[in-house]
Amino acid sequence: MRTVILRSIAPFLTSLMVLFSIFVLLRGHNEPGGGFIGGLIAASALAIYGIACGVAAVRRAIYFHPIAISAVGLLMSALAGVLSLFAEVPFMSGLWVYPHLFGVEVALSSVLVFDVGVYLVVVGAICSIALGLEEGDRD
Repeated sequence: MRTVILRSIAPFLTSLMVLFSIFVLLRGHNEPGGGFIGGLIAASALAIYGIACGVAAVRRAIYFHPIAISAVGLLMSALAGVLSLFAEVPFMSGLWVYPHLFGVEVALSSVLVFDVGVYLVVVGAICSIALGLEEGDRD
């Protein structure tokens, strides 16, 4: 289903969906959303791009192997839990730091690190499955 319309709109739709997935990821601390839903949206965007432009284009776009993306995400999520042990609080307790960036105080937390890790695990796993199925379809 590689129509001219789909091939033309897929890069724009993909970038818009990835941007929205990052918004959902960052919004997920205080409102509905987070790493899992954001990761599903990003993986859906890459699946649409893969349907329109092919598996090779998606592999070039994500640059790293999807399993490596999942592994980095899993490591980040695990490290977010281990950080709480160094602070001598229960495992997976949220920790916050408040650095000043460009004169604005920004609240960063271990919860954000965990959510980004979940995001990467979901994107890597779903992309690995989708790319594997798409490559198997071509045979």
